[in-house]
Amino acid sequence: MTSRSVVEQATDELRRAILAGVLAPGAEYSLRELAGMLDISFIPIREALRSLESEGLVIMRPGRSAVVTPLDLDDLHGIYRLRRALEPEIARRSCGLLADEELDRLAAQAADFGARDHGMGDIYDDHHAFHLALLAPAATAWDIRVLTTLWQAAERYIRIGFGQLDPDPAEHQRRGKAHVDLVAAFRTRDPDTVAAAVEQHLARNEKIASSALS
Repeated sequence: MTSRSVVEQATDELRRAILAGVLAPGAEYSLRELAGMLDISFIPIREALRSLESEGLVIMRPGRSAVVTPLDLDDLHGIYRLRRALEPEIARRSCGLLADEELDRLAAQAADFGARDHGMGDIYDDHHAFHLALLAPAATAWDIRVLTTLWQAAERYIRIGFGQLDPDPAEHQRRGKAHVDLVAAFRTRDPDTVAAAVEQHLARNEKIASSALS
C-alpha cells in the first residue's frame, strides 16, 4: 500500500467519523490518539487532518492535536446562503437538459427515500447523488467542486437535524414526497418553477438543521 493511499484512507475514515458525530464537534484529539484509532502512524494522520482542515471539518492546534470544528448557527446560515446563490441558478439551466429517462430514474429513487426503514444516515450518499444528478447537466467542474464542498459542510447539520426526525414515520413519508415533488418541478421544464422548488427545498432543510442546533 502506498503512503498516499494510506493518507487517502485515513482522510476518508476521519471524515466519515466526523460527519457521523463519532468524533464529536468541539472535541480535541491528539494525532497519536487518532493514529491509534486507525492503527496507523501519526504522519499520514497529520496529512489527513490538513486535508480535513481545508474542508472546514477540523482546526489544527499548535503541536500535535486537532479540534473537530464546532457546529455553529452562523456557519450553517452562511453555507445555505451560498447554496441558495448557486443551486437554483444551475437548476434553471439543468431542467431543460435532463432526459425524461433520467427524470424517471430520479423519481423512483426519490420515492425510495420515503421508506420507513431508511434513516438519514442510510440514504445520505444516495441523497447527495440525487441532487447532483438534477444539477449535473448544467454544472461545470468548478460548480461541482464548490457544491460538493458546501454539501460536505452541511452534512453534519443535516444528519443531526433529520436524524432527530427519523423516529417519526410521517417524516419518512414527507421526505420521499418532498423529493418526488422536486423531480416533478423539473419535469415542467420551467426555469422559474424549478428555481422556486429548489429554494423551498433548501429553506426547509436549513430550518430543520437550525432548529436541531437551537
